[in-house]
Amino acid sequence: MLRVLMSFCSLAVPRNFRLLEELERGEKGIGDGTVSYGMDDGDDIYMRSWTGTIIGPHNSVHEGRIYQLKLFCDKDYPEKPPSVRFHSRINMTCVNHETGAVESKKFGILANWQREYTMEDILTQLKKEMAAPHNRKLVQPPEEQLLLSPHAFRIVFQLSLNCIAGILNFTYGISCVSNVEYIP
Repeated sequence: MLRVLMSFCSLAVPRNFRLLEELERGEKGIGDGTVSYGMDDGDDIYMRSWTGTIIGPHNSVHEGRIYQLKLFCDKDYPEKPPSVRFHSRINMTCVNHETGAVESKKFGILANWQREYTMEDILTQLKKEMAAPHNRKLVQPPEEQLLLSPHAFRIVFQLSLNCIAGILNFTYGISCVSNVEYIP
């Protein structure tokens, strides 16, 4: 709805309202459930730090892999894109192999950022980029355990559960409780 209003009006929605809408969409699940995102810290009133999850696309070397990302929305978001970094090791032409940072100049949506783009758009485009001919057959590093703090692990675990529940619901019509709380 926000996108529709923004396309008809030149009125800019304030940053926090925009991020609240993105948070709501991320918590509901996106499309077929293979992409999800949410806030790292619910107490962060500036809504800066986010975690994203992408389940690798079919018919690619990424199939069956779950990739974790960090998105950081600075004070200039959505006027400027968030910084995006993979926590999972991945071999893609637009990702710095040492840091996991998505390189803006090599990734179209970040290079040509427009205010109406969202974190959902970024994650969806990254998934499409994984399936692109120049990335879908690249040799991938071995899967390894993520180096996450316990708090970050709980968030990633919750996002993964939501993602799996979304896939089951979308694919098989199985309704799952996707708001299961991880208790360490």
